[in-house]
Amino acid sequence: VPSVKPGYLRPLVPEQAPQQPEPWTAVMADIERVVMSGVTHWHSPRFHAYFPTANSYPAIVADMLSGAIACIGFTWIASPACTELEVVMLDWLGQMLGLPEEFLARSGGEAGGVIQGTASEATLVALLGAKARTIQRVKEQHPEWTENDILSKLVGYCNKQAHSSVERAGLLGGVKLRSLQPDGKRRLRGDTLREAIDEDVRNGLIPFYAVATLGTTSSCTFDALDEIGDVCSSRDVWLHVDAAYAGSAFICPEYRYLMKGVEKADSFNFNPHKWMLVNFDCSAMWLKQPRWVVDAFNVDPLYLKHDQQGSAPDYRHWQIPLGRRFRALKLWFVLRLYGVENLQKHIRKHIALAHLFERLCASDERFEIFEEVTMGLVCFRLKGENDINEELLRRINGRGKIHLVPSKIDDVYFLRLAICSRFSEES
Repeated sequence: VPSVKPGYLRPLVPEQAPQQPEPWTAVMADIERVVMSGVTHWHSPRFHAYFPTANSYPAIVADMLSGAIACIGFTWIASPACTELEVVMLDWLGQMLGLPEEFLARSGGEAGGVIQGTASEATLVALLGAKARTIQRVKEQHPEWTENDILSKLVGYCNKQAHSSVERAGLLGGVKLRSLQPDGKRRLRGDTLREAIDEDVRNGLIPFYAVATLGTTSSCTFDALDEIGDVCSSRDVWLHVDAAYAGSAFICPEYRYLMKGVEKADSFNFNPHKWMLVNFDCSAMWLKQPRWVVDAFNVDPLYLKHDQQGSAPDYRHWQIPLGRRFRALKLWFVLRLYGVENLQKHIRKHIALAHLFERLCASDERFEIFEEVTMGLVCFRLKGENDINEELLRRINGRGKIHLVPSKIDDVYFLRLAICSRFSEES
């Protein structure tokens, strides 16, 4: 972590842009002086905060190529390779994870994948699709209701431990979202969801959307997807699976038990840009029935129409922005230049390092492990009060050598150590 204070940069650069061009050498010299002095090094082997953000030479080269081709692939005709490579790459990726065929474009139906910028966007896109689907269904049952009548009754659900972006998707989508209390292992269970839905229906509300989190941010716990899936299917509620961090581990067959029941979901999302060596931004999302999202977002001015419409996806309808970069190149390069085998090795190495740190904590009687370690995250604390743990974190982060962030569940403050860097070693 750099030792700068807010506002450090302004005095280091001129007040205005230069009238005449400067030489490259001047610009490159300022990278060190101005930029690097204020960078938090996410790829340092001592960076253990948040979750990893991915980085690899194949992804960097592909990103440069994407910048050089400089197309904006909002429709098929706007750059056919941009759309078609994405369709195929998301099939490759879906097969690597063991996703059910009904999510993949190669199944021949309407389903398929799309690269979003972030998991937050995927959660919002799924919510808007769910909203469109439910409004249409309710209108058929109650033709006398206006859209506003229906909107005011919609309600969605997530684990209290779900990422803050889920709550934000509710705010942006203009609907109520309820955070439900997880069980003792921080997992959202089917019974809890069923009771909440039944209570809301009795109160005249319309349940329409649920998010199951596989790998929560605070402590990397996994909602009971199988149970939640049964409840959502029986109540006609759209089920979105947010596996932003942990989803990458499903390329290793031994971790797929954690996504049991995924076939019951309507949409599934994870971030190759966290843990799968693909540079930001690359968030992979699959939809069984993209038509609900497409219909919700479909505005079709003449200048965006083309002769091949309908025979290939126009991805502008699958996302919030119109413009999009050629991000499928990053996936293609990383998958080819590493191969599935080396990506699996990378995941397994990180999980092994997390278990090593867990053993180090467990063998020191001053410390306790706060949550079971399943992925590359260890939640630990000094035994005793919250304030000694706050002091410990202040000391660790104060040195600027190691970076950790804390979390708090049920008033227990703990430290999170995530294995982030490709360069982390046991030593």
